Amino acid sequence: MPCKLVVLLSGSGSNLQAFIDACNNKTLPNTIISAVISNKADAFGLVRAQQAGIPTACIDHKKFASRHEFDTALQNQIDSYNADLIILAGFMRILTPEFVRHYLGRLINIHPSLLPKYPGLNTHQRALDAGDSEAGATVHFVTEELDGGPAIIQAKIPIFNGDDTATLSARVLSKEHTIYPLAAQWFAEGRLSLQNSKAVLDDKELPESGVLFQQD
Repeated sequence: MPCKLVVLLSGSGSNLQAFIDACNNKTLPNTIISAVISNKADAFGLVRAQQAGIPTACIDHKKFASRHEFDTALQNQIDSYNADLIILAGFMRILTPEFVRHYLGRLINIHPSLLPKYPGLNTHQRALDAGDSEAGATVHFVTEELDGGPAIIQAKIPIFNGDDTATLSARVLSKEHTIYPLAAQWFAEGRLSLQNSKAVLDDKELPESGVLFQQD
């Protein structure tokens, strides 16, 4: 049986496109994207999904009286697709603890920093302001702590003199498009799991920063 992914997004869906491409070119084998769900009707990621023939849904958070009610509706929609793994791809909502617990070990996110550095927003500017020599992205399991779940894989890039948030963001994003489908591939192959609050790959507990991605 293929591993069924449901992708949640709020924006352009460039990471979604990386997953679509990986499924199409078989670098993400035995995996299907069952649905793409957004909280914003005008998210271009929905267009990407529709063009690829992937079912879509929009659940507008503004139509719910509380975060809990929105998350309950979102959970019901996801579960209707019998999802094995939920991919957060620029989904700009803070999820309730109940939602996270429901999918614990089956919910992953990508964050544009070398976690545990710079959780939250404005990661590239914060790295520049701190005078860091490198930046990057981290794929991690989602837990109740914002951007605090166990890391699965990181990719690093150097920060050059003259870099700004735009140039840094573009180079980090290109790495995101490689490491995010790779983490999902490990999960689909049964190699990756969350055990005792630790990321485990091939029966080995990963270090705090996860696997360091090395470009061939």
